[in-house]
Amino acid sequence: MSSALSRRDALKGIATIASVSVLSKSGLAEVSSAAVSHTASEPREKSFDEGWRFKRGDVTGAESPTFIDAAWRKLDLPHDWSIEDLPAHPETDGRSALWDDTSSPTEIGPFSKIHSEGKGATGWVVGGIGWYRKSFVTPDRPKGGRVAVRFDGVYMNAEFWINGTKLGQHPYGYTTFEYDLTHHLREHGENVLAVKVNNNGRNSRWYSGSGIYRHVWLTVTGEVHVPLWGVYVVTKDTSPAAATLTTTVQVANAASEARDVKVRLRLLDANGHAAASTEASQSIPSASSAEIKLAPVVNKPRLWSPTLPNLYTAEVEILVNDRPVDKVSTTIGIRKLEVDASHGLRINGDTFKLKGGCLHHDNGVLGSVTIDRAEERRVELMKASGFNAIRTSHNPPSPAFLDACDRLGIMVLDEAFDMWEAQKNPEDYHLYFKEWWQRDIDAMVLRDRNHPSIVMWSIGNEVSERAAPEGVVIAKQLTDRLKQLDSTRPITQAVPFAFESMMKTGKMPPWSSQDAAFKYVDVGGYNYEWRQFERDHARLPERVMVETESYPIQAGEVWESVNKLPYAIGDFVWTGMDYIGESGIGSARLTPAPSRFPGAAPSVPAMQIPEGIEFPFPTGVVLGNTTDFPWFNSYCGDIDLIGNKKPQSYYRDVVWDRSKIEMAVLRPLPQGRKEQISSWGWFDELRSWTWPGQEGLPLTVRVYAKADRVQLLLNGNEVGTTDVSFTTDLPAGKTYMTAAFTVPYAAGELKAVALKDGKSIAETSLKTVGSPHRVVLHPDRSTLKRSRNDLSYVLVHIEDKDGNLVPDAVADISFKLSGAGELAAVGNANPKEMASYRLPRRKTFQGRCLAVVRPTGAAGTITLQASSDDLESASVNIRVG
Repeated sequence: MSSALSRRDALKGIATIASVSVLSKSGLAEVSSAAVSHTASEPREKSFDEGWRFKRGDVTGAESPTFIDAAWRKLDLPHDWSIEDLPAHPETDGRSALWDDTSSPTEIGPFSKIHSEGKGATGWVVGGIGWYRKSFVTPDRPKGGRVAVRFDGVYMNAEFWINGTKLGQHPYGYTTFEYDLTHHLREHGENVLAVKVNNNGRNSRWYSGSGIYRHVWLTVTGEVHVPLWGVYVVTKDTSPAAATLTTTVQVANAASEARDVKVRLRLLDANGHAAASTEASQSIPSASSAEIKLAPVVNKPRLWSPTLPNLYTAEVEILVNDRPVDKVSTTIGIRKLEVDASHGLRINGDTFKLKGGCLHHDNGVLGSVTIDRAEERRVELMKASGFNAIRTSHNPPSPAFLDACDRLGIMVLDEAFDMWEAQKNPEDYHLYFKEWWQRDIDAMVLRDRNHPSIVMWSIGNEVSERAAPEGVVIAKQLTDRLKQLDSTRPITQAVPFAFESMMKTGKMPPWSSQDAAFKYVDVGGYNYEWRQFERDHARLPERVMVETESYPIQAGEVWESVNKLPYAIGDFVWTGMDYIGESGIGSARLTPAPSRFPGAAPSVPAMQIPEGIEFPFPTGVVLGNTTDFPWFNSYCGDIDLIGNKKPQSYYRDVVWDRSKIEMAVLRPLPQGRKEQISSWGWFDELRSWTWPGQEGLPLTVRVYAKADRVQLLLNGNEVGTTDVSFTTDLPAGKTYMTAAFTVPYAAGELKAVALKDGKSIAETSLKTVGSPHRVVLHPDRSTLKRSRNDLSYVLVHIEDKDGNLVPDAVADISFKLSGAGELAAVGNANPKEMASYRLPRRKTFQGRCLAVVRPTGAAGTITLQASSDDLESASVNIRVG
């Protein structure tokens, strides 16, 4: 987006976007596109992802159908140009210490210190302008039929033309929208759809990606049809014996005369068996639409919950004169959702606490490319690490992401915006909010409201005007509109302490100054303010509270508070997974900072804190971002950029009673230096007792346990026994639920034993492993579909002769791929090792790296080989069928 672009220009052509009053979730056809049709023989909807032409940079006249684009690159969507290499892509030296910032070229892989407008906030990548063009033949359609194109997401500020005629412009990069192409199509010959994407300026606080990064769909319907998101299913009453659903079907009649329409509804269980059916008839006047309501009853329903995510398919068929003219389907879950301060969050009568993580939308080494398997894998990783909830910070996610949450039983806080009318960056969404907020709220809610996984809506995150009079007015507008579209879920807003005032004046207003921001929401969202829960309950006993953001280092204390308070329904750590951008907010560094480090620790101004108000940052951390180029990764996640658990995730396993004891070792520090972590950071530690060159030198060992004391043994000899700390005081070396030891390093076995009342309740150990011997490939899936939407994530391990991961091995890996696939991306988890994600080589970090394999669409076998000098090479076959 150009800073000179006016709001009025951004709104040109918007009248062409489809608008209906009662709609439903995304995926009416995405769920089962083969089963969705407007007649028995013609597909209603198909993927429009294949065969696009792309050109990075601005091009004059590219909207014209006569423009010659033969020299442009041919590609399939989804696509993100910001993750692709710039002209130069040298490699770094692969050092592993997080606090050891090494020199780096100013341009490497997709990263540029010079040309990145977003700088560290967006991960040092480059946005700019890109053009897409697609030629296609007008599809067959019934008389009076309609052809529409739907974009699941384009980042950002995109303009659209069909055969040279402008369709409109869509500023927001995260909502789904549709254009009607019908009257612009050529009956004979090809059509050209052209898209200009403008990702200029400072418009995001994290990595956004650039381009048509989500799916595109072409929909063909008859003159009588169900419009986009035209089915809405609500659980009205439910019991073990029966569930009554309220189903609203929107039917449009584009004919020149009235039509008598019959709507048939069937509910199918997971095995495809009919669970309920009903129908209703209504006459619809010409050139109008109507809502038809049905109330099917499901006997002995299989209810959806996070522990049993049972799903049904709602099939809707439209008939005119007893002839089928349209058919759509959507996946639903039958469940009863309740929230109040006395009993917390309940699903089907059972209480759930939100074990949550915030997630941005990128897919790590793939950038923002929204391939369905990539979205599913993120949800799988979160679930496997103990999370039962995700906050989609700070924007609506993709349909495929929500579909995965439905299937896997993950609760979702679906969030709309990161800003309203006040800017966070000069060219961000604040330029468009006033004119666009309702359309974007509608797009989020109408697309997503059939998803059983969504348990809350959020109207915003830390919006600057949240507690000001103008912000309270906006909050009422947003909540009123949300409740018109969906009254079945509570609404929240993520509210921090008044940091804007603090930054201006050096004084912190009382927390109660934020009360106005909670006036119209159902659940109070607290960013880093969990210590206010009990105080606020004393003065506002009906308020339901959720920790919408928290620090990893405070996980134990936050969860103890949430777990004991019925009105506190959960916690969302910042963040569930590492992401590109907000570079280094989870960093570890040395103090005092030597001059070669780019950026000294910011000092905290003296603050006048009112009595009873506690500063929300953990004691003893560096506030904010303490790093610069070449850091590009936030590094604050429980899960790293390639999908592996980090030490804080193992700590959380103990906090959530998934493990009795875990242990990690702090990376050896230079003599006389100490480690200092940032606000969202964690210690630079490894689950490793392999430290060659450190023999006899003291190492810090940290043991996590819900116990009274921990005993530590090295090679069978007791090192010591110490109390478990239940306070966090980083300057004193204490963290909650942790026992710390200083141990002279000697190879062998380090064992920790958790003691309660003097008895052993659990133990764990770390063993010294051998030197690097071989490369080993671990694909997460060895069989793929013949689909561009499928992927195999192949983890590369450096192992010793006995098959143990060498935990800090750095090896140069070269890849070679042949057969029915392509190498979609490579990468590692090092937050400061800038390199190409596209070249067939990568260094390992902590003994691992990743290759992502994608089918090209044909059946066959993909063979991936990985090799490194002086190590045994590896090969794996992946079948595509």
